[in-house]
Amino acid sequence: MISVIYSPEFLEHDTGYGHPEKAKRLSAIAKALKKVEWHEQIKWLLPTSIKKRDVLAYIEKIHTLEHINRIKRVADKGGGYLDGDTPISAKSYEVALLAVSGWLDGVDLVLNKQPAFVLARPPGHHATRDTAMGFCLFSNAAIAAEYALTKSGINRVGILDWDVHHGNGTEAIVQDNPNIAYCSLHQHPCYPGTGNTQNKQSKYNNILNLPMVAGSKIANYQLAFEQEIIPFFQEFRPDILIVSAGYDANLEDPLAEICLQPEDYSVLAQYVLQITKYPLFGLEGGYHLETLAKSVVATLSISLP
Repeated sequence: MISVIYSPEFLEHDTGYGHPEKAKRLSAIAKALKKVEWHEQIKWLLPTSIKKRDVLAYIEKIHTLEHINRIKRVADKGGGYLDGDTPISAKSYEVALLAVSGWLDGVDLVLNKQPAFVLARPPGHHATRDTAMGFCLFSNAAIAAEYALTKSGINRVGILDWDVHHGNGTEAIVQDNPNIAYCSLHQHPCYPGTGNTQNKQSKYNNILNLPMVAGSKIANYQLAFEQEIIPFFQEFRPDILIVSAGYDANLEDPLAEICLQPEDYSVLAQYVLQITKYPLFGLEGGYHLETLAKSVVATLSISLP
């Protein structure tokens, strides 16, 4: 059994005609999951109605007030562009708050030994403390990690980012926290141009970047997991693992040049289970609707407890 946190309200973040980060991404995934033979093993949950003030308290630990207020101000005026790639609509600020709420709910579920997938948007791993960029408004994974550290018995949080683009925002936010370890494997060179080193670039040795060349396939990812990622997290020993689950490393995806197939994500998810039995997956990128949906199905098809 795995819980999927989803709300139709996530579709109300309107990025405009032709934008790749569109509501149909979530619709395609939800439709595919409801058709699988094992659909009865999925527990669909709405994000809880955490008071907006409480959600903001956790966001404010990560983002500046100026950043938060700018997103709200632009949304209140009916929408606009936060940067050249990141449009928002009138509902986007409220939807982004709800997305954060869903990620926090996911933390609570995995702490109760229930694996979870947060099927939410907007994504978050490019958002820095004071800047929205790359389709991302709030740093969902970083906020969830900080939230997890407030829970009894949680001393270390791992974040694994398999989105094809480097999570520059997540890394910048968590790199000075010795209780959070961040690992990203991503195409390089590629947007946003960061993450070009394989070394643990922080004073706490809590960052591991694994740049992948264009054309990389599942065998290259398996090598990275076996030689780098698994040992990295085994040494760090996280109490909880958050996966920034982007699906734009697929061959058919229009925004990058890695050559994974949808079924390969079941292989990646099996590696995740070597780190923790109760992972928290949260949607990041993935812009080819058919392969995106198939990839999420493959992720959740593994033998979760």
